[in-house]
Amino acid sequence: MSNAMIRSTKRSQPGTLHHALRGLCLAALLVGLVAGSGIAQEVNDLLYYAVTARREGRYDEGAKLLDLAIKKEPTNPTLYYVRATILELQRKFASALADLDETVLLTPETWEGYQSRGMVQFKLGNVKKSVADFDKVIEMEPETAARHWQRGISCYYAGQFEEGRKQFELHQTVNSSDVENGVWHFLCVAKTEGFDTARAAMIDISGDARVPMAQVYELFRGKVKPEAVFAAAESGSGDEAKKSNQLFNAHLYVGLYYEAQSDAANARKHITIAARDYPQKHYMWEVARVHAERLAGR
Repeated sequence: MSNAMIRSTKRSQPGTLHHALRGLCLAALLVGLVAGSGIAQEVNDLLYYAVTARREGRYDEGAKLLDLAIKKEPTNPTLYYVRATILELQRKFASALADLDETVLLTPETWEGYQSRGMVQFKLGNVKKSVADFDKVIEMEPETAARHWQRGISCYYAGQFEEGRKQFELHQTVNSSDVENGVWHFLCVAKTEGFDTARAAMIDISGDARVPMAQVYELFRGKVKPEAVFAAAESGSGDEAKKSNQLFNAHLYVGLYYEAQSDAANARKHITIAARDYPQKHYMWEVARVHAERLAGR
């Protein structure tokens, strides 16, 4: 794994920080291989073809190539890290975690392993361990703190609501047009100071063009009803994947709105629908899934 510190410049959608980190890490890795990294040529070749297979969606092939590489060089942290990214894409989170544990053990001085492990810990429902890994990232790279919205979400589920509030307030300084950030801030405040105080303290957001985020924002401000969120999410035509993501966001945030009001039945209903009926390939869908599983007692 490269020792270079790789940073995201902007969050454009859920998961962008992590995806940018991983994409750049793999790119840097390949540059290192071309330049000559001291890795045995056979392992070098296996790693190169594994990364190619990953990029092309041939995950089983990539994982098998890395299995062979690790047998030949079992103390190479890059091999474990790249295999973890493949296992995570296959949703084999427990196996990905084992590889990230090995990555951190072998390279405790680099933060990439902690960042990736924190996200996998969250996907496994280990929210307190997720917070601990994200805290380690910020300890090692304090300039990344403002961009770490994933940490704020983990703090919410870990019951660390004041820490979550501070994290979302900090994230607002670098991402001022994200309705989701304002909503998660609202949720943290509601848990500690109540719904009305959260509404009064709601962060001013403008410029989020994603559907139905404008209506989500107005819902939490008390200006519209949930029906307006669903109507907006149903709008438009053509792109079914886009419509699915709109409906996912509608149900997730309406569910969270009901949760903030202590309406457990409606919260469970809509968060379950978001996770079950509108699967997505981004981090926020994993958030909905983890939440739904917690509500179901799993």
